[in-house]
Amino acid sequence: MSTPMHPSYRWNGEDLDLDAYLARIGFEGDRAPTPATLRRLVHLHTTTIPFENLEIILGRPVLLDVKSLQDKLVRQRRGGYCFENSALFAAALEALGFGVTGLSGRIFIGPGEGLLPGTHAGLRVTTAADERVWLCDVGFGSGPLAPVELTPGDDEIDIDGWRFRLELGADDLGVQVATLHHFSRNGWQNRRAFTMTPQYRVDYEVGNHYVSTSAHSPFTTRPIVQRMHPEVHHMLDGLTLNTQYPDGTGETRDVERADLPEILSETFDIDLDDADAKQLVEQPWGADQRL
Repeated sequence: MSTPMHPSYRWNGEDLDLDAYLARIGFEGDRAPTPATLRRLVHLHTTTIPFENLEIILGRPVLLDVKSLQDKLVRQRRGGYCFENSALFAAALEALGFGVTGLSGRIFIGPGEGLLPGTHAGLRVTTAADERVWLCDVGFGSGPLAPVELTPGDDEIDIDGWRFRLELGADDLGVQVATLHHFSRNGWQNRRAFTMTPQYRVDYEVGNHYVSTSAHSPFTTRPIVQRMHPEVHHMLDGLTLNTQYPDGTGETRDVERADLPEILSETFDIDLDDADAKQLVEQPWGADQRL
């Protein structure tokens, strides 16, 4: 007789209002845990629920229990960053019958930026249909818009016109590492690397605490908001709005503080109430914190 899995190893899918979540992302049809269902779920979640860190900037904690995630990302139709998106998606996948394992990723910004901690969350997913294993990253903000099969090879992967490469290797101790490369305006970039060591909800809590409270985390200094579509990716970084297209072209423009609530609504589908909008515009953050 098998030993029951400890509750902390699971994603509490039974606490999720699955119908409400699927309605939020616009999923309809067959719910069987197949690769086709997984591809549809990743696409809809990534293009519907934006990436954002506004709770931190507004002085509120980031909560990862399913009830809080459902209230914020589903009922309030807000977004979240990697730990929130991945935890909600893991609960939904678990409720649908997929095999789900949390992963820790390390983000790479660019040359000279130094080594960043492993505080990005992704998922290793299996289906009932076959033995293939998939990397799902619904919380990075810029895709990919489909699961990527964890299989050897460095071939280019075209997902809705966006170009990726997955490289499988090993770290100094022989642990498998999956590195995802993304083509952008700066050419091919190593964007993040996932170690294939299982992460549990408690591990997400630790990473979440660091990125939401540390002075060394970019998420505590300024709003960072992203919205991904097949045809365009938008990113608000403080008062800079970046737009990027699948062919690697894009543009950047500065925005005014007073325009942030309107930009969040029109570009990112985030509607703040009047109190939050006023606080976001008027409170010190970013360069203002040095005054």
